[in-house]
Amino acid sequence: MTLQPKRVRDSQTTISHLMHITDANPQGNIHGGVVMRLADEVGGICAARHAGRPVVTMAIDSMAFHSPIYIGNLVTVKASVNYVGRTSMEVGVRVEAEDVLTGQVTHANSAYLVYVALDENGQPAEVPPLIAETPEEERHMQEGKLRQQERLRRRREDEERHTQH
Repeated sequence: MTLQPKRVRDSQTTISHLMHITDANPQGNIHGGVVMRLADEVGGICAARHAGRPVVTMAIDSMAFHSPIYIGNLVTVKASVNYVGRTSMEVGVRVEAEDVLTGQVTHANSAYLVYVALDENGQPAEVPPLIAETPEEERHMQEGKLRQQERLRRRREDEERHTQH
């Protein structure tokens, strides 16, 4: 069965969440784990939208914290599918923090997460091909493909090391 390709914009997902004292450390900075949870939540929704199936997180390939997020900031998390394999998808996530009193927005965090689509039996399922409509989306696809090749290379090396011991 050939799956119908989907455009990047068909699954893009954005949510906003106001940061509260329960999200922060005693200094008023939002915990990195709270940001990771939000990134995984939005990334998972984006991946499920693309796949049209449930998904599970396979990897958080990279997560870079660029600036702190504080109590009272409005955090907006944006997710887009960058690359798809046969059953997996790389989703790029961008986290922005807005001071709602001044309107100043900062790029707080970026992440790449990998999800696998599941069938009715909880086994990996094929995902639709991805259509890039802009030069930026095409660049994201090419960069995602390179990251996936690197992930697979590292996994092969890890497996080789484990079989040698």
